[in-house]
Amino acid sequence: MTQHVSPRKARGIVAVRADGSSDVTKLFADLNKDWEVFKATMSQKDAEIAARFDDVVTTDKLKRIEEGIGETNARYEAEIDKLNAKLAAMSVNGGGEGSQLSEADRAYKATFEEWFRSGDGESNVKAAIRAGEITAAYEVGDDSKGGYTAPIEWDRTITDERVEISPMRRFASVQSVTGQGFTKLYNLHGTTSAWVGETANRPQTDGSVLATYAFSFGEIYAMPAATERILEDSEIDMAAWLASEVNIEFAYQEGAAFINGEGVNKPKGILRYDATTETALPAAQRHPLGPISEVLTGDANGLTADGLIDLIYDLPEDRSQGAALYANRKTHAIIRKMKDGQDNYLWQPPFQTGQPAQVLGQPIHELAGMPDVAAGTIPVLFGNMAQAYRIFDRVGMSVLRDPYTNKPYVLFYTRKRVGGGMWNPEWMRYHRVGDGS
Repeated sequence: MTQHVSPRKARGIVAVRADGSSDVTKLFADLNKDWEVFKATMSQKDAEIAARFDDVVTTDKLKRIEEGIGETNARYEAEIDKLNAKLAAMSVNGGGEGSQLSEADRAYKATFEEWFRSGDGESNVKAAIRAGEITAAYEVGDDSKGGYTAPIEWDRTITDERVEISPMRRFASVQSVTGQGFTKLYNLHGTTSAWVGETANRPQTDGSVLATYAFSFGEIYAMPAATERILEDSEIDMAAWLASEVNIEFAYQEGAAFINGEGVNKPKGILRYDATTETALPAAQRHPLGPISEVLTGDANGLTADGLIDLIYDLPEDRSQGAALYANRKTHAIIRKMKDGQDNYLWQPPFQTGQPAQVLGQPIHELAGMPDVAAGTIPVLFGNMAQAYRIFDRVGMSVLRDPYTNKPYVLFYTRKRVGGGMWNPEWMRYHRVGDGS
C-alpha cells in the first residue's frame, strides 16, 4: 500500500511548496492524515487476525479508508498535473497564464537560449535586443557575479536597482538612416525682390542661401562575460535577463546623451545648443539656424510665474503648435507650488486620463536628465520637441557570441549605433535661471 511519487511529480511538489499553493498543500495534508489512519486501522486488523478474530466493523472501516485514499490521491495527482503544466508554460522568472508566448516568440526564445548557453545555431540568431555597457563577468563560484542564479533551490526573482532613464525617444522625432551619418540641407532664405514699373529694367535679385549640417553619431557597446558553467546550470531565463540588462543600460546612456551629450562619439544633446557653446565652435560646425534662444527666469536662483509667462510667449505663434514644457521631477514639484496673484495654483491636473497636466494652459512633461533649479542652469525647456530634436538609428542591436577569447568565459559583444541633434532650434526655447537684479 505504500504510495510512490514519481520524480516528475516530486519536482512539482517542490515548486508547489515554493509557490505556497494552498489547494495542493491541503490535499497533501489530507492524504498524509488518511494514510496515518489507514496504518493505524491496518495494525488493528493485523492484531485481530493474529488473535484469530475477524471484526466485520474493522474490515468495513478499512475498506472505506482505502476508497477515501484513492479519491484523495486521484485529486492530488490531478492538481499536480495541472501545476506542472502551468510551470512548464511559464518563464523561470515567474510568469502567469497571461505570460505565455506566441509560437514565433517561443521558437525565437528556444533558439536564443540554446545559442546563448552552447553557441549552437549562431547563424539563426538575429538578436534585436537594446543593450548597454556591462563589464562584469558572471560565474557560479561568486554569488555577486551570478552565482545566485544557479543554486539548488531559490526565489527565482531578481530585484533591480533603480535606474533613471530619459524618455526623449517618446518626445523627439526618431528616424532610421543608412550610411556613415546624416547631413541635413537648410534653406537660409535670402531671396530678394523689388517693385518695378512696366518698362523699367529688372536687375538680377539675390537668391536663397543653402547650408548643410552634419549630425553627431556614436556607437555604444556592451561586452558581458559569463562562465560556461553558469550558462549550463543557471535557472534564470538568460535571454530575457540579458536583454533587460542591456536595454536598461543603453536607454540610460542614450537618454543622457540626448539631453547633454557633447557630440563627440555620441549624439549632441539638446542643452548643447546655447549661444555660448555654439559660438565657441568652428563656423562649419555651428547649426545653420543658430542657437536656441533663451528667456531668463527673472530670479537669480529660482523660477517665477512671470518668467514662465515670458518663456511661453517668446515662442512665435507659428512655432507654438504642439509646444510643451519639459522639466525633471524636482522642478515639477517647484512649479506645482507656484501661484498667481489670486492665490491660484498655476499647475492644473489633466482633463482626461493619459493627458499631461498643464501650466498656464500649456502641457508639462517630466524629462529625466534635465538639471535641477540653480543659478545659471536651464531647468525648463518650452517648445515642440518633435520639431526641434531628432534621433537617428543607424544600426539596431547586434550580438556576437565569443567563447574563444577568454576561456572559460563566454563573451557577448553587443553594440548599437545612434545619433542625435537639433533639427530646428526655432521650435524650442531655453528657460535659464538668472537676472534677479
